[in-house]
Amino acid sequence: MKIGIGIDTGGTFTDAVAYDFETSSVLAKGKALTTHSRLEDGIGAALDTLPEEYIRSAEIVSLSTTLATNACLENKGSRCKLVIFGLNDEIIENNQIEKRYGIPLDSVTAVETNGSADGLRTDVPDWTELLSEKGNWLSDADVLACSELYSANNGAPAEKAFRQVIRDRFGIYTVCAHEITKELNVIARGATAMLNARLLPIINDFISSILADLKKRDCHAPVTVIRSDGSRMSAEATLNKPVETILSGPSASVLAGKGFYKGDHYLTVDMGGTTTDVSVVIGGQPAPARGGIQLGNWRTTVKGIFAAPFALGGDTRVYSDFKSSSLRLGVRRVEPLCQAAAKWPEIRDMLSRIVNVRKKHVNQYPLHEILYLLHEPERPELYSEDEQRLIRELKKGPLILEDLAERTGLDLFHFRTERLEAEEIIMRCGLTPTDFMHIKGDYTAYDREVSVLGARFLLASLGREDNESELSALCDEVYEAVEERMYVKLVHILLRQMYPNRFGEEIDPQLDFLIRRAWEDRRSAKSPILHQFFGSEMALVGIGAPIHVFLPEVAEALGAECILPEHHDVANAIGALQAEINSVVRLEVTQLHSEDGLVYVAHLPGGSRSCGTMEEAIAILEKAAAKEALKEARARGAEGVLTPEVRSGLLTAKALDGIVVPLGAVVEARVNAK
Repeated sequence: MKIGIGIDTGGTFTDAVAYDFETSSVLAKGKALTTHSRLEDGIGAALDTLPEEYIRSAEIVSLSTTLATNACLENKGSRCKLVIFGLNDEIIENNQIEKRYGIPLDSVTAVETNGSADGLRTDVPDWTELLSEKGNWLSDADVLACSELYSANNGAPAEKAFRQVIRDRFGIYTVCAHEITKELNVIARGATAMLNARLLPIINDFISSILADLKKRDCHAPVTVIRSDGSRMSAEATLNKPVETILSGPSASVLAGKGFYKGDHYLTVDMGGTTTDVSVVIGGQPAPARGGIQLGNWRTTVKGIFAAPFALGGDTRVYSDFKSSSLRLGVRRVEPLCQAAAKWPEIRDMLSRIVNVRKKHVNQYPLHEILYLLHEPERPELYSEDEQRLIRELKKGPLILEDLAERTGLDLFHFRTERLEAEEIIMRCGLTPTDFMHIKGDYTAYDREVSVLGARFLLASLGREDNESELSALCDEVYEAVEERMYVKLVHILLRQMYPNRFGEEIDPQLDFLIRRAWEDRRSAKSPILHQFFGSEMALVGIGAPIHVFLPEVAEALGAECILPEHHDVANAIGALQAEINSVVRLEVTQLHSEDGLVYVAHLPGGSRSCGTMEEAIAILEKAAAKEALKEARARGAEGVLTPEVRSGLLTAKALDGIVVPLGAVVEARVNAK
């Protein structure tokens, strides 16, 4: 047997499989809760479900994860600030960087430089002046990122010097955009570098936990991670470029889907604890992302498959809306009450007390929700006194909100926990679809009675009677809300694929209304005026532990085939073992008119170089591209004899009179390895 170990760490569960490549079969599988405060505990528990001999004899360990995906959608990560060289603050403001790129306006600054677009003239700031003006602002960050205008052509001198200056002055690590991406858009490159910096502690914790656990188990197989384009890279490379894993989980879903369904057109619908990740396969090939990957508010230059993650999972928050007194689904993950009670049995008593005391006094504030400390911040001085008080109390154990307010002396209605939750210092526990699956009996791993207590408080918040009939109706409403959100998102995704120039990331309110009406009217009598229906012949391939509960109803509403494979609950761990290494380097030649005539500029990774002829420039770039592609392939873990495939071609444009105008040339080197 040739054995591989696949591991998928999601927001809720960590899955592990032992896979035989020779027979394409699953030898063993298991799952455990993802333990965010100590990832190694959850990873170890998942690996404990596999026979030890499989782990010791494994020839490869491959990982997929939605940790980066979830962090983007929930806006979590380290505290980072971005410096963009070559622009000014007015340009930054006019480009609406927060709305268009996801970069918080208070976390970016511009520094003017005067390099040339061709890369032949470079410029760097006066570092003493820069530190004098912005030193305090820069030092108030866990990590920094920088992006330089024209760095794809000039070798990024300002970025490189800035990293050294910051290291010497503050000891803060800096992510340079030129090491992450070669795209021209300096703001998109900055967003990519900033996101990479924010993800560093999350992915580094993940990788180090995996490596430490495998070492204890005497497993010495190479460890690789699935990238956003469905290829893989070494664990070491991932530590420097975590942003390339932002669609790791969805990419693994697509790889797994190919083995589960032999049709040419389908959607993979991967429902985890935090998100549902959807990918589109047309003609047997995954649809690529147009331009860079956009995820949540973040617009990046990362290349990958088209994937549309949205906030919906087994751990999505279920709550009562203050204004409308109606049921709502949130967008951020909370820990299910039933699951939290398995770790802290005292939670049952907390909920019993709050339900019995409050059920006669309707209170729409989520008093049934609980907070606990994930870990203490490394730099507590960066947090307010109120935040530090919350941390001190939660060090003693989880607390229901009302008790926490009383012990800290803080006004319950002015709690400020958003930053602590976003930076994963504290975790919220509340009602989720997982709790309602326990109440209905569709999932029974934890304490059903705790879920019932939370649901009873929610009934009181909604002004309903506390009885079995209302509890059953509430469960059905939660299921309906989950299925409706999934249906709406799937229809929108299909419309974006069908009409990419008509539909963007956000759903237009009028379109949203029509899609929701189609869902609501799916079983009612048709109007004589207009029938509203969205359907698709693309199969829905369900992946993830809770998907079997919700996908069949959505597939029926779309008139689509529903595929629930045998191992759908650990599909991403299987998909992680199907990837190859794929390294691609693309370099360009541009033309420049000078006093001496036409000059051909070869844009090399380390800077630009003038050449007398196009042939000379192409020859230089072919050699450089092959070298870079090999270097990148080795960094991603490729071994053995590697032969780059190098191609070059001229870039032209056609004028209005039909004359073909030469613009330059492009050279591409590619290395593929198993």
